[in-house]
This record gives sequence, structure tokens and C-alpha cells, in this order.
Amino acid sequence: MSIGAVSGAGSADLQANNLGLQDFMKILLTQLTYQDPLKPMDNQAFMAQMAQFTALQQAQDTNSKMDTLISTQSALQSVGLIGKIVDVATSSGQVTGTVNALNFSTALPTFSITPASGGLPLTNLSLSQINAVRTTL
Repeated sequence: MSIGAVSGAGSADLQANNLGLQDFMKILLTQLTYQDPLKPMDNQAFMAQMAQFTALQQAQDTNSKMDTLISTQSALQSVGLIGKIVDVATSSGQVTGTVNALNFSTALPTFSITPASGGLPLTNLSLSQINAVRTTL
């Protein structure tokens, strides 16, 4: 069960490719500065550009809100893991244990487990490390 796979990984790529308000205003100002005074910009073309920019801004706002929603959804799903038995992939292999704590202080939730085989609790595990969730061993 890979919960971390639904994170907003693609949002950084989208933000890097989109022009912002300042960029649009610079382009518009340059266009108005260097236009031919005998053939000024058509009002309809100007309004069409403004409408396109408004649509772009709304799409960026929607992407931002979707990223927030995904983050919140991930946090809400992780609350249900407390007390559950999970199989977790670690650098030393797969470990089975009971989820005993969640941490929401970082961008994505992390959790701690008490290994079924005994030993010290494993902390700061990411949700993407979970391979299986059960209620009993």
C-alpha cells in the first residue's frame, strides 16, 4: 500500500514552466511600448490575452489547492494506521511492527513502529515504505 505515491510530485515541474503575473505584465508592457502607433493593439486581442491570463491564474490556484488537498488526505489516511500491524521496507530489509505514533511536523506525515521481533522502535518512517497493513499478525 503506497500512500506516498499520490503526492504532488509533478507540481514542481508545472510551476517551473508557468509564467507568473510579473512575467505577463512585463510582456504586456513591452508589447504596448513597442507597438506601432499607427496600428495600435486591437481591443479584442487585448481582452483575449487578459482572459487567457485569468484562466492561467485560476489553473495555478487550482493546482495549489489540489496539492493541499492531497497532503491533507494523506494525513487523514495515516491516522487510521495507529495500532495497525504494518510491513515496512527499510534499508536492512522488511520489518513487521505495530504503528505507535504519527508525526505531522513535516510536509508529509511520518510514523513510528514497535517491531514485532522486539528491539528499539523505528522512527521517521514514510508512508511510502509501507508494503502491507493488517489488524493481526
